[in-house]
Amino acid sequence: MTLQFSLGSAAPETVDTPCVVVGVYENGVLTSAAARVDTAAHGAIKRQVESGDINGKAGTTTLLYAPEGVTAKRVLVVGLGTQKTLDGARYQRVNSEAVRALGRLPIDSAVSYLSEVDVPGHDAIWRVRTAALAADHAAYRYTATFKPRDKSPQPELGALTLAAGHEAQIGLDQAVAMAEGVRFARELANLPPNICNPAYIADQASRFADQHDKVSCKVLDHEVMGELGFGSLLAVGRGSANKPKLVVLEYKGGAEGDKPYAFVGKGITFDTGGISLKPGPGMEEMKFDMGGAAGVLGSFVATVKLGLPVNLVCVVPAVENMPDGDSYRPGDVLTSLSGLTIEVLNTDAEGRLILCDALTYTAQTFQPKVLIDAATLTGACVIALGKHASGVMSKHDDLAAELIAAGEHALDRAWRLPLWDEYQVQLESGFADVANIGGKNAGAITAGCFLARFTEGQRWAHLDIAGTAWDEGRKGLATGRPVSLLVQWLIDRSV
Repeated sequence: MTLQFSLGSAAPETVDTPCVVVGVYENGVLTSAAARVDTAAHGAIKRQVESGDINGKAGTTTLLYAPEGVTAKRVLVVGLGTQKTLDGARYQRVNSEAVRALGRLPIDSAVSYLSEVDVPGHDAIWRVRTAALAADHAAYRYTATFKPRDKSPQPELGALTLAAGHEAQIGLDQAVAMAEGVRFARELANLPPNICNPAYIADQASRFADQHDKVSCKVLDHEVMGELGFGSLLAVGRGSANKPKLVVLEYKGGAEGDKPYAFVGKGITFDTGGISLKPGPGMEEMKFDMGGAAGVLGSFVATVKLGLPVNLVCVVPAVENMPDGDSYRPGDVLTSLSGLTIEVLNTDAEGRLILCDALTYTAQTFQPKVLIDAATLTGACVIALGKHASGVMSKHDDLAAELIAAGEHALDRAWRLPLWDEYQVQLESGFADVANIGGKNAGAITAGCFLARFTEGQRWAHLDIAGTAWDEGRKGLATGRPVSLLVQWLIDRSV
């Protein structure tokens, strides 16, 4: 079920809803909405604060059922933490926890007054957008499940009203479009790899294009790519029965003749490592190795839904990396679309091999004003930055700064890593122009340096989302990152 959002301005003590959501700070201070509910309920919230049942710690929730004097059937009190240190990240978190708590209740709708909470440095538009995005993310359920469904499920949260004036409508509109893009990315990445293969991604892109004006889709199959010279990309897919596809989406929302922005996403629909086979434990998570493709496709969806006045190209090299008698090998030398030759030292460093051809194709075909790729590229980036920040690499200081600022605003954060020429020596080869790995040191950076060789003359940035694209573990789901970052970056370019 997709969560439906609206804005409302009714008083919290009189709004007719199955549940009203208000906040309390850690020091016992009530927000204005909580104070109004407390007054109408004859001190019901303050009594729980005084008894210690409500402590105000960030993300904690307490449910009051049918308090006398309040129209709502329930009041959910959410802890906001210390008032003086409330920031955007904590605001996002408390909204997420509120919706998780609402999702455990037998209700189909609620009204939240957390969108009125003051967050220093942010206006009502940002608060509404962030609250809605956090709520949608928390309410997401993997819908393409193969488990039997409960025949008589209890009511599910399907509608959330956020307290705000009409001036915040733009924030809600942005949130709805961005949330649709995030859900598109998450659903695609969460699918099992026997369903989400290169042909499936191509089909989903084609369907989206058919349903929207100003959008077109072209799919290059392995035969066409072979004729064009995609020697690096095709080598990666040689061992799979699922043949590679290059998916090209175009959105013409800007002025005719305006150069487009271009997003390229790594689409390894399953990565065994090829001949350089990965360890078995945890290999099932390699269905998420197309997180970059999912992210740029989700960003494309959100951009179209928002109707941003930009021209945008989205290119996805969709490939499966499998071991087989025809698989490419360590020691092979590949000729890329650019003409540069590549010595393969490890077939598990395959993402850069499909991206280099896709980046070359995108640059040659569209001459974009900016070229950005997103990829679950290296475990080294996870070691460096963990699960909280994506890695940004670019030779253009202004572009890197723009992306980092967009991530901060959207709370889809990224951190810059160097892309200095000094690292290029690690990619030297005695048998080709470049090797596909640079050794154990600075692995995320040398992967970026590899891609830099194929983006000369381009205003280009690389996002390594290996740590941020999905949550680890048997029940870990795709996050939909970096959709919010990329869409915010485009919003910033269109104002």
